[in-house]
Amino acid sequence: MIYITGDCHQDFERFNLDVFPEQKEMTKDDCVIICGDFGGVWNRNEESSREAKLMDWLENRSFTTLFVDGNHENFDRLYAYPVEKWHGGKVHKIRPSVIHLMRGQVFEIDGKSIFAFGGASSHDIAGGILEPDDPDFKKKKKELDRGWYPYRINHVSWWKQELPSEEEMQEGIENLAAHDNKVDFIVTHCCASSTQTLLGGGLYKTDILTEYHEKIRQNTSFKKWFFGHYHDNRNVNMEEILIYEQMIRIW
Repeated sequence: MIYITGDCHQDFERFNLDVFPEQKEMTKDDCVIICGDFGGVWNRNEESSREAKLMDWLENRSFTTLFVDGNHENFDRLYAYPVEKWHGGKVHKIRPSVIHLMRGQVFEIDGKSIFAFGGASSHDIAGGILEPDDPDFKKKKKELDRGWYPYRINHVSWWKQELPSEEEMQEGIENLAAHDNKVDFIVTHCCASSTQTLLGGGLYKTDILTEYHEKIRQNTSFKKWFFGHYHDNRNVNMEEILIYEQMIRIW
């Protein structure tokens, strides 16, 4: 079985047995994929006791938890995990069965091919990105807090790696080409530029990643494309599905 769900932000209540009873019939060969903003690797320098308990709790579920990264992840720590090969693609293993699907990889799971590509632009940074070593950091933070302006702090609550590198994007193109640009499913955090326009009607800005996804959309044959980020549940069209708190079985 393969299930899919949206952003968690370190809240894994939906994986409780009473909310997700289907797990009674699942094994570690079955998986649930999270479409970014996993949030389980977040504390600044090391795994906190809360994170450890949450990751151990997920590890003890009957299924395997997979996730692409979103824009709200601690990339300093996430990218520090050893790179391993799993089901045909590169991963970071947070626990043996809590696994980060790295960008631009194609995974073969239960006979289905899945192209994974995390990342997105943060929308909640109207107040800007603060540098913690800025001499005026406390003053700027106080002013933003007083005005209720949303902001992020570099390497504390925001990382430039929320958007992909050229190497990650190129690797994705090469891996798709190796599969004749044909996969069963695509799993991302944000979506293609044209899809985003349908969602927001101009509310969301395009960026290097939505344009990259647009290129993938135009040149890849796929059955379904699942993405999160926009905090809604919506069938954008027959192929592209925005998912948030739902748990959908896709295989």
